[in-house]
Amino acid sequence: MTEPLVLYSVSQRIATLSINRPEKRNALNPELVSQLTAAFKKAEKDNNVKVIILRAEGSTFSAGADLAYLQQLQQNTYEENLADSENLKNLFTTIYYLPKIVIAQVEGHAIAGGCGLATVCDIIFSVPEANFGYTEVKLGFVPAIVSCFLLRKTSETIAKRILLSGALFNAQEALNYGLITFVTKREEITLNVSNFALSLCNEASTNSLMLTKQLIGQVTNADLDKCLSEAVQINAKVRETDDFKKGIAAFISKEKINW
Repeated sequence: MTEPLVLYSVSQRIATLSINRPEKRNALNPELVSQLTAAFKKAEKDNNVKVIILRAEGSTFSAGADLAYLQQLQQNTYEENLADSENLKNLFTTIYYLPKIVIAQVEGHAIAGGCGLATVCDIIFSVPEANFGYTEVKLGFVPAIVSCFLLRKTSETIAKRILLSGALFNAQEALNYGLITFVTKREEITLNVSNFALSLCNEASTNSLMLTKQLIGQVTNADLDKCLSEAVQINAKVRETDDFKKGIAAFISKEKINW
């Protein structure tokens, strides 16, 4: 029997969802996106769960899309790429709109789609050694879907700096940008995340947490659905371009891309 790509456990009203592809640096593919979406929906309906922790097995939180997935994207039709982009959007919106608080426990690099996955969580703890980055432009991609959320967390100036450069930045910089909530030592992160989650469970009303998260979303989410709808289409369109095909081919063959 194939081991699940997402491990699910519950203790003390806290659900822990662990991405379980350490051998692939927890890279995203359609199956993992589907299993993550299902796991969050399961936690949403679980009456024994008040707070959710998202973490990853191994040394990387998520390295973005995996190679086999990238190769497949080159062969997809526009309609297939549209559906694929819609699935990623559904994962991000599931987390973002979930009535329960989602805490990301980032113990390794979070790159491209993996950085987006952390971005949409409510509270983000990171170890100092973790690097973050939206590297899509370096491969001919567009960081379309995540940009809709990123601009609700940080300024246009910072968004342009990190999205247009595609450069990696460390946890302290991510904290300064307003992308993450806490930087904590590796040996302390599990305890700190657990204590924070328990404080929410024990010291705050379930209904109040839900309504407060909803209220914050309503204040900041003007035109979010429209932005996401356009982002899904941009994602699908860019995958038909020569730049995208050139970038992915060079990335797969580990050659320097001459833009």
